[in-house]
Amino acid sequence: MAWMLLASLLFATMGVCIKFAAEHFNSFEIVAYRGVVGVVFLLGMTRVRGVSLRTTVPMMHVWRAVVGTLSLTAWFYAIAILPLATAMTLNYMSSVWIATFLLGGALLMQGRNAPIRQQGTLFLAVLAGFGGVALMLRPTLNPDQMVGAMVGLFSGIFAALAYLQVAALSRAGEPESRTVFYFSIGAVLAGALGMLFVGASPWHWPAALWLLPIGLLAVFGQLCMTRAYSSGATMVVASLQYSGIVFAGIYGLVIFGDRIPLLGWLGMGLIIASGVLATLLRARAVPHAPAEEH
Repeated sequence: MAWMLLASLLFATMGVCIKFAAEHFNSFEIVAYRGVVGVVFLLGMTRVRGVSLRTTVPMMHVWRAVVGTLSLTAWFYAIAILPLATAMTLNYMSSVWIATFLLGGALLMQGRNAPIRQQGTLFLAVLAGFGGVALMLRPTLNPDQMVGAMVGLFSGIFAALAYLQVAALSRAGEPESRTVFYFSIGAVLAGALGMLFVGASPWHWPAALWLLPIGLLAVFGQLCMTRAYSSGATMVVASLQYSGIVFAGIYGLVIFGDRIPLLGWLGMGLIIASGVLATLLRARAVPHAPAEEH
């Protein structure tokens, strides 16, 4: 499960870089440029490691890229018209949706037996983690923001579908680098398409240098996240994904001087406790299991 914690740390660090870059580039530019950095890096990485980029399941990669891009686009739209905390909370519901999909599938396929009880307990751990997210972010919503709320809700659903597709690609034998490579291509195309409508900003040095760490942190984070969903128990990984909010909160406190109220600290503790509980429950149910049978 360390892969998901590392991925969350990398994504939170990327968020810090995006906060600085956003003063000079729009969201679509950042998506496109981070995708370009990822494509170039992965071309070199796969060549050095001798990993072929040829795939026998191209439509699976297309689906992963489509739902991932839809999630990202919906999230950006939600951010534009909702309070940031609300948009982030709705997007982080992806872990709840993953748990819901898995629990629903288990109920349909297995009936009432021990695995169902295990899935149900893990589901509660995921819900507890989401409760911690809500305490940290404290989302608000006005009646005239319902459209944005629905879009934000769909951003979480699409993200859940993307993460489940990552696990499916792993079962199909696709290496992490290939999966992330094709997603990076999708990010380039989506960002470039958005730039056609909103335009491109002039490059100013050294501000443009922020694009390089954003791209590298994104590709390393995607590789770690893909490894986590490929080799770990999906509900446990989904629960640990909330740790990104904890890392972001610490960055906000240390770098930007943000104040974390008591409810925020309680939410942070709840997120950590839910991740530990989910990990312990999985370890007790399947001792020494290296991965989950998805």
